[in-house]
Amino acid sequence: MTDGLERLWTPHRMTYISGDDRPAEGYEKPAGCPFCRAPKLPPEESLVVARGEHVFVVLNLYPYNPGHLLVCPYRHVADYTDLDVPETIELASYTQTAMRVIRKVSNAHGFNLGMNQGGVAGAGIAAHLHQHVVPRWGGDANFMPVIGRTKVLPQLLGDTRDLLSRAWPS
Repeated sequence: MTDGLERLWTPHRMTYISGDDRPAEGYEKPAGCPFCRAPKLPPEESLVVARGEHVFVVLNLYPYNPGHLLVCPYRHVADYTDLDVPETIELASYTQTAMRVIRKVSNAHGFNLGMNQGGVAGAGIAAHLHQHVVPRWGGDANFMPVIGRTKVLPQLLGDTRDLLSRAWPS
């Protein structure tokens, strides 16, 4: 019996969800980190798209959308605040270039950009910082706003604004 839902099958993500491809030693040390290993592999194995002095760009092995890129520092560092100035500048520049390139080759309508800092924030590989560049097209939105006509916001916007304003350095 049909339930009226359209299915988007992404079986390639099951390995990621189950953790079957996680190294026994984990991601904490560079030896087990795919972002430390990728730049050392041949291009056809690594999925590296571009290389800079401080960062590189690699296709996400488990993409949310076609063209989902990751901008990663070569250095095995977990927290955005631990990047040095040259790494921060190049990460920003390569993110901009990634957006331009994706727009050129696939006419993306928009992007989701972001870093999940820590496992509790959704980082699958929290030990090595990486910036997501996810291309978006009209009609590819998730089910909450499309099907449920709902946005999940756990706090009133005014309350959030007040908290951030008080904490912002002057």
